[in-house]
Amino acid sequence: MKPIHSKLSLLALVAIMASCGGDSEKESSTTTPAEVDLSEFTSKQMTGVEQIEIDVDLDAAIQRLSKAVTFKTISNQDRDDFDTEAFANYHKFLEESYPNVHRELKKEVLGDPRPYSLLYTWEGTDPSLEPALFYAHQDVVPVPEESRDQWNQDPFAGAIADGYIWGRGVLDDKNQIHGILEAAEMRIAEGWKPSRTIYFVFGQDEEVGGHEGARYIADVLEERGIERFAYVMDESAPLTPGIFPGIPDNTALIGIAQKGFISLEIAISGVGGHSSQPPTESNIGILAKAITKLEEAQFPYKIHPAVRHQYRYMGPEMHEAQQPMYAAVAFGKDDELTDLEQEFINEMAENQVTRAMLHTTIATTMFNAGIKDNVLPPTATAVVNFRPMPGDSPEVIIQHVKDAIDDDRITVRDISASTPATNIANPESDGYKMLEKTIRQIYGNDLIVAPFFVIGGSDSKHFQARDFAPDVFTITAIQLENVKEFEGFHGVNERILVEEYARTIGFFYQILGNLEDME
Repeated sequence: MKPIHSKLSLLALVAIMASCGGDSEKESSTTTPAEVDLSEFTSKQMTGVEQIEIDVDLDAAIQRLSKAVTFKTISNQDRDDFDTEAFANYHKFLEESYPNVHRELKKEVLGDPRPYSLLYTWEGTDPSLEPALFYAHQDVVPVPEESRDQWNQDPFAGAIADGYIWGRGVLDDKNQIHGILEAAEMRIAEGWKPSRTIYFVFGQDEEVGGHEGARYIADVLEERGIERFAYVMDESAPLTPGIFPGIPDNTALIGIAQKGFISLEIAISGVGGHSSQPPTESNIGILAKAITKLEEAQFPYKIHPAVRHQYRYMGPEMHEAQQPMYAAVAFGKDDELTDLEQEFINEMAENQVTRAMLHTTIATTMFNAGIKDNVLPPTATAVVNFRPMPGDSPEVIIQHVKDAIDDDRITVRDISASTPATNIANPESDGYKMLEKTIRQIYGNDLIVAPFFVIGGSDSKHFQARDFAPDVFTITAIQLENVKEFEGFHGVNERILVEEYARTIGFFYQILGNLEDME
């Protein structure tokens, strides 16, 4: 499973969509459709985009991606368990596989304390234009030994069988690295040069938070004086039919905002002793009460602006009976709450995943105390993870914890490399429209494209939380056959269709060209 501070699993995303879609036959219980003005709640889907086919040398490309899977670039939770040779050999393989890229682009190997993240700079011909950035990550999650016999193919063999490329990382996220590099290699071979400078960033530790790689590179780019990126793209949910209940069509969800991350240690230190002479309150008991108080003091619910954007785009495509509620959310104001918006919140709060879209979450993830059954521990500690909404800074959260616990014996300290909630990318921007156009050029017009609020986080949070990258869009450019294929993410039998990988490459080839049309 993915560590607690990594991005939202796509199985969880399915749960989000399943819950917030609601019952397509359920009528609004608070306000009838006739009482809501739906005249402006119309479809925002782009129409009439001409589909384009890109000629790709697919046989050679799948061999390169297949080989990439064999490099065990694993991110373990124990950061001392890091296979430097696997990353170094993977870097060498990339150099051999994409000679045009490594001749034309400047390559840097960065990271702190270990330099294994890759930054490529493709200098543009017009320095007055704001740069663009494409992100993907090299690292993959481990394959538990107990799951090995459940794989149809060896997870690190890079097998090509039954029309699929198999293996850990082929879907999350090496297909994106190689899709980007294949496209760039093709463009360079054609003599193409970008007008704006383009960066490729391939992190080393996304699966464990990205603090060694993406965060460090974001620091470097900021220090080099970049004032603003015109466009940033990272991985997220792939295109999938039926991911949203009530919409059987193929759907492309574009992440436009991510929650923050902070972990606090809640601790008590006191007198230990022999279990035969227990005090009226043990350290474990005191800490348990503190955690109980904290979990009872949940942060208030509110509708994030990214959620409003999501339902402005998706709501008109949903069942007519639910559209008044979705319209109320889409057009609502942050400083007031209508009955229909409250109904929306009530429905969302019924599910633990969709509830997370509404407030800063509190999750007790670790509890440690004691070494022997007849010894009273002198200390007890717990770790509580928070995913902050905008405005809930570490200082605000720490004060909330102290106020909720209200016990001077308890100490609270930040033990994480915390990150704030990100900026919200603008779905009305040229960047979003360019992305939607590219999606439709490659995947057709028979699909729904919509923004959504990411309750976890990927490495792009290290860029989007800063002023120089407000418009970060997250989507994985691969078509899945169905929702069941999500099980490959961090699970068994991770795979992608060979024929769909051709469209991944075509997508990145096309979007490089479409960047030229942005102002």
